[in-house]
Amino acid sequence: MHNNIHSLSLWVLISTLIHLIAFILVCLHCLKRRRNPSATMLWIFTAWSFPLFGPLLYLSFGVDRVPEKGLEKFEADQIMKKMREVREKEDRPLTTWDKHRSDPGNYGTELGRRIHMLMDAVTPDHPLLNNNMITPLLCGDEAYPAMKAAIEQAEHHIHLQTFIFNRDDTGREFLELLKKKAEAGVHVRLLFDRFGSTHALLGGLFRKYQRVPNLEIKGWTQANPLKRQFQVNLRNHRKNLIVDGRVAFFGGVNISSENTTLNAQPPIRDYHFKVEGPLVHELQYAFLRDWHFMTGTPPADLLSTQCFPVLEPVGTAQARIIDSGPSSRSQVAVESFFNAIVMAQQQLLLVTPYFVPTSDIMQALRSAAQRGVDVRLVVPQKNNHHYAGMASRSLYEDLLKTGVRIFERQPPFIHAKAMLVDGAIAIVGTANIDVRSLELNYETCVLVSDDVFANRMKQIILEDIGLSREINLNEWIQRPSYRKLAENLCSLMTPIL
Repeated sequence: MHNNIHSLSLWVLISTLIHLIAFILVCLHCLKRRRNPSATMLWIFTAWSFPLFGPLLYLSFGVDRVPEKGLEKFEADQIMKKMREVREKEDRPLTTWDKHRSDPGNYGTELGRRIHMLMDAVTPDHPLLNNNMITPLLCGDEAYPAMKAAIEQAEHHIHLQTFIFNRDDTGREFLELLKKKAEAGVHVRLLFDRFGSTHALLGGLFRKYQRVPNLEIKGWTQANPLKRQFQVNLRNHRKNLIVDGRVAFFGGVNISSENTTLNAQPPIRDYHFKVEGPLVHELQYAFLRDWHFMTGTPPADLLSTQCFPVLEPVGTAQARIIDSGPSSRSQVAVESFFNAIVMAQQQLLLVTPYFVPTSDIMQALRSAAQRGVDVRLVVPQKNNHHYAGMASRSLYEDLLKTGVRIFERQPPFIHAKAMLVDGAIAIVGTANIDVRSLELNYETCVLVSDDVFANRMKQIILEDIGLSREINLNEWIQRPSYRKLAENLCSLMTPIL
C-alpha cells in the first residue's frame, strides 16, 4: 500500500513538473513576439487550464509560423512570376493578359473607377480583364453537371482544386471520371486540402488512383511533423476547375454529395461560377502556382502553350482575381472587402456562412449603415459549426444598433459567399467574412463589374433574403442571459480557433 502511494505521489510530481515546464515554454513563446493581446492571454490561460492538451493545442494552432510559411509560398510564387515574364516576352499566348487588360480610362462607372483604381494598388499582379462571361451556378445540382460536361470534353488537361473532397458517391464519381479521361490521354492534376479532405485521405479514397497514368493527385499541407512543423492553420480553401485553359469554374462548392439533392432533401445552398474568357488564364495561373509550390514541378513545364491557349472575347464582364493568403505582401482579402464596404453609397448585400470579421471590417459595416447605406447581412439560421454561429450572434447587437439588417437564412445550411455593392460591383468566391478566411486561408475571389452579372446576383441574394428570418433588435436584446453568455464565450475563443 505504501509503495502504491509513493508511486502515485511520484507520478503526480513528475506530471506537475512537465505541466509547469510546458506552461512556461508556452508563455515564453507567446511573449517572444508581439501579437494580439487577447489571443496571447487566451493561449496562456488555455496552456495552464488544460495540462498537456493546452500546450499541444498551442503547438498545432498557436505557434505563429504564418510569416515563415507565407514567405516560402511567396518565394515560390516569385519563381513562377519570373518564368511567366519570360514566356510573355516570347510572344506566347500568355500575352493575352495584356490583350484583354482594361486601362483606367475604361473602368466604367464612377464606383467602378474608384474601386478598380484602388485594387490596382492592392493586387497589382492581377489586372482588371475585359471580355469575360461569368455564369452563376446554384449548388451542386447546377455546378456538377456543368463541371462534368467540361471534364468530358477535355482534350489536353484537367486541373481540379478543392478544399473538401468527400469519400462519398460524388467523390467517387468525380475520381472515376478523372481516371477515365487520364486513361484516354488527358493530363489530370488534382490538388485537395489534406485538412479539409481528412476523411477521404484517411479512408484511402485516393489510394487506388495514385498509379493511374496521366493522373497526378496531391494533398495540400504546410505541416510536417518530421520537420517539427505542426502548424495546421494554413489551409488551401480554393475550389477551382480549369479545363484545357478555355473554361473554368470557381466558388464555394466542394466535391461532396451534400451539395446535391438526395432523397428529396435539398442540398447545401451555395454559389459557384462558370467562367469563359481571359479570366480563365488567371484561374489557371493561380492553380499552377499552388501546384508548383506543392510538387516542385518546374515553372517552364507548367506555363506551356497548351495551358494558355489564345482566348477570344466572349462576354461583357470586367473581372479581376483576388488571390489571397499568407503569402500576400498585404492583407489582400481584408483590404478588398474593407474598401468595397467603405465605397458603398446606396446598398450593400453580404452573404457569408461564417461571420466573425476583423475589427476594421466590423467598423466599416457599422459606419456604412450609419451614413445611410442599406446594409443587409445574410447568415445561416443553423450553422454547421455551432461555435461559429454562436460567435457571429455575439456581434448582432452592435450591428443592429447602427442600422445593419441581419437575416438568418432558414435551412438548408447556406455556404455561399458574396458581396454586392450598389447593385453594380460584386465580389464572389471562396472567402468567408471571418478571420480564418481573411488572414490564414489561401482563397480565390473574383471582383466583377457587369450589369447582367450584378442583376443576377442581386436576384439570387434577394431570393435567399426572402427565405430568411430578419432579426429584430428589441427582441434580440431580450434573449435569455445564458444564450448571451454562450455567444460571448464562443466569440472569446475565436482568436485561437
